Amino acid sequence: MFSHYLDLAWRSIRKTPMMSLLMVCAISFGIGITIMTLNVHQVMSANPAGERSDKLLGVQLWTQGQDTWRDYSPILTYQDAMSLRRGTVPARQAAMFRTGKAVTTDNPDIEAEMQSVRVTDSDFFAMFSVPFLYGSVWDKAVDEMPEYLVVIGKELNDKLFDGRNSVGETLYLNAKPYRIVGVTDSWSPKPRYYDLTTGSMQDAELLFVPFSLTPMEEFEVWGNTNGWKFEPMRTYEDRMASEKAWLLFWAELDSPEQRKAFQDYLNAHVDSQQQLGRFTDKSRDSWARTMNVADLLEFHKVVPEDNKILIGLSLLFLLVCLVNILGLMLTKFLKRAPEVGVRRAIGASKRQIFAQHLVEVGCIGAIGGALGLLWAWAALQYLANKFFLQEAMTHLDPSIWVIAPTIAIVSAMLAGMYPAWVICKTKPSVYLKSQ
Repeated sequence: MFSHYLDLAWRSIRKTPMMSLLMVCAISFGIGITIMTLNVHQVMSANPAGERSDKLLGVQLWTQGQDTWRDYSPILTYQDAMSLRRGTVPARQAAMFRTGKAVTTDNPDIEAEMQSVRVTDSDFFAMFSVPFLYGSVWDKAVDEMPEYLVVIGKELNDKLFDGRNSVGETLYLNAKPYRIVGVTDSWSPKPRYYDLTTGSMQDAELLFVPFSLTPMEEFEVWGNTNGWKFEPMRTYEDRMASEKAWLLFWAELDSPEQRKAFQDYLNAHVDSQQQLGRFTDKSRDSWARTMNVADLLEFHKVVPEDNKILIGLSLLFLLVCLVNILGLMLTKFLKRAPEVGVRRAIGASKRQIFAQHLVEVGCIGAIGGALGLLWAWAALQYLANKFFLQEAMTHLDPSIWVIAPTIAIVSAMLAGMYPAWVICKTKPSVYLKSQ
């Protein structure tokens, strides 16, 4: 029976091509715009940490004085980060920040290129589930005894070493040799949850060097630096000893007991620093807190309020399209009333008439949904080329290819229920008299 309804629907669409085209275009525009906004929202609101979201905690300290900013700073001072690195409560922990270096190799055909570099501890890779293609991370002892080692990403390995196993090869960062100990597989979580302070939709770095090299190499900071009082910065040592915040610190805690013990450790750190004259804002009840990945995504407003407003506006536009479709369908179906009257007279039930017209509406919705997906894809590609948007923002999530046709079919059928209900109430006697 369903195939028969499909055949009737196709015949009806072909019989009124212009009206059917108008309905398909209307629903495709509504679906296309809705899908664009939903796709951007879905990419930005995803939690890449998954089940580990509650175990990974970012540390925030209230180091600033009174009458400064109103919320915790997501970045720490060097002295606080170094103190937390000495703790033993977390299962894993990592301090980190972003810098940049000119990258070269022994191959003279490859020109030097500036690359973003993540300066961090060895636990970073296990905490954030970074996959390895070759080799592994540097030994944990390097976190205390610095060595010139580097982990590179697959894309950089393909470019510099033609994709072969480059572990043991030498890479030059600002002309200084670093030995490659590992090559990561393709990895770039979106949002980039391990560092939301330098752009949540930025790609992950392709170079990772030990944090312990920081005092020796005096890495530049390619990120935010917060300061709440004037402090002279004549040397790198001045920066490390100052109240300037520029480091992220993450801890992995597997149980509530560990989280409580870590909070106690943070409180003890604050107490010791207050005795040294720091953490001077006495109006606070707590100077230290931790936030899991989900809370940090909310704290950094990864999904801006404007995006939610755009979704609401796009849904309203879809509703307007559906109202227009409802009117077109009502006109089309009522023109078919004599034909339906004859069918009712020879035995077709109201349920069969209703189902037949809903199938036709569903077909129009499916065609409109498919066309809407193409609109959305083309519009995102245009925006990507025109405004140089991040690839993640313009890539249609795989689930969208299922969600879009579903929304189109369901919304079209909802809009078509009233016209189908009107036409199935046709009285056969009225049209039999007129024949």
